[in-house]
Amino acid sequence: MPTLTIFGIKSCDTMKKAFQWLDGKKVAYTFHDYKKGNLTKEDIEVWMKDLPIEEIINKKGTTWKKSTDEEKASISDSNKAIELILKNPSIVKRPLVQMGKKHLVGFNPEQWDIFFS
Repeated sequence: MPTLTIFGIKSCDTMKKAFQWLDGKKVAYTFHDYKKGNLTKEDIEVWMKDLPIEEIINKKGTTWKKSTDEEKASISDSNKAIELILKNPSIVKRPLVQMGKKHLVGFNPEQWDIFFS
């Protein structure tokens, strides 16, 4: 099985549910806390090869709502979308799971059962 990396923010309630699910299923993973400033352009480019930007960006979250109209419009340009994410990593939906070249965004136990089967 490829290495599993889960991206997010440790204090997020949805992340806590995801960690509990992974631990309960005894799934080994590496946690990447992007609030610590270690998210890279390369990370985001890998996500964007598999996921549309609309799946990556959390449009229901506070960070999106506080973004300017110009920033919101910028996600239609890949390079500008990457810049926006690097500037405001909490704009990314949580959790974002990376397993090899496959990705899963958000936490839904039924989806996760399928993804990890």
